[in-house]
Amino acid sequence: MNQLKGLLYFFLVDIRHSMMIFWTVLLSILVVCIAFGFYLDAIDGGMMTFSLTAPIYIYCSILAFNVVKEFIPFSIKLGATRKNIFISIGIFFFLLAITKAVVASILQEAISFFTKVIGIEDFYFLHLAYFVNDTWYIRIGMDVMLIFFLMSLMFMLGLVFYRHGFLGGGISLGVAAVVLLFGIAQGWLIDFIVDLVVHINMVYFLQLFAVGLLLYLASFAFLKQITIIKVR
Repeated sequence: MNQLKGLLYFFLVDIRHSMMIFWTVLLSILVVCIAFGFYLDAIDGGMMTFSLTAPIYIYCSILAFNVVKEFIPFSIKLGATRKNIFISIGIFFFLLAITKAVVASILQEAISFFTKVIGIEDFYFLHLAYFVNDTWYIRIGMDVMLIFFLMSLMFMLGLVFYRHGFLGGGISLGVAAVVLLFGIAQGWLIDFIVDLVVHINMVYFLQLFAVGLLLYLASFAFLKQITIIKVR
């Protein structure tokens, strides 16, 4: 238990700097967009949209990929067992997903209230919840499940690159690209995306979360064989 606490503390401290930079940049862009939205509303009643969650998805995906080469070798050098590393990273991913989702939802509610107060009527946030039910708890649930899925996927990809080098990672990405191109050529991938957008619901996100959980559990097969020597 003490080792798990130490690993979680190490993860949180290590990402603190990047987290501050991320939120500083994101909030600065948000302020500029609000100012531009106020200008558009005053001039010709134009509409302004902004997405808080898209940058969060990208940040968490990159972070999960970098966890493999930055956190795992250092943790092994400190004497942490691979089982504890696996458990602590899973907890870290889940806590980060919840934190990001809650902060994004609270910020969206606060900014929406603020824009209405200062008279900006056409400033909107883009979110997948608009296709289901745009409430704060639906947004949080969607974001938690989608972020965890993306982090699990990128964590697995990072393990493949670390364990088998650029050759193994490149082959994996190549196979995925061939499958996507084949799906586009056959038309079933486009039909699937269209059907998904039309009939999107919370069940889809629950399925994504389940897939993410299975991916993360499967990643232990790679993690238990990992060493501090990276394959190039």
